[in-house]
Amino acid sequence: MKENKTAINKDIEAYNDALADEDKEICDVLSHEITLHLPEAENKIWHRHPVWFLEGNPIVGYSKLKDSVRLLFWSGQSFDEEKLQVEGSFKAAEMRYTAASQINKTHLKRWLKKSREIQWDYKNIVKRKGVLERLK
Repeated sequence: MKENKTAINKDIEAYNDALADEDKEICDVLSHEITLHLPEAENKIWHRHPVWFLEGNPIVGYSKLKDSVRLLFWSGQSFDEEKLQVEGSFKAAEMRYTAASQINKTHLKRWLKKSREIQWDYKNIVKRKGVLERLK
């Protein structure tokens, strides 16, 4: 198992702490697992939500929606994972949770591994006028 070199950003902890108990529990599990399996990733609040970056490229994040917590993988449509649902018009895919018990840590670990190995270049999407290029 990898040593966790990156602490969870205090702003992410504050985001989680501001949620209702059940949502906080989901987000605490997600932030812990993401940081555990992507220890090299920078994590911060980006567009008001917790997001993890590799070399400046957004990889994974989560946000509180009205009825659930959405876990989002920016390149997730390329993971070939049937449990992840298409999100938006680019390459993102999501999983939604209403209870921490729904989080399958085995699936999450596999998705996080794929998020490191399969990346589209979101960092330069504006510079490329909305065109995504595959990094890995």
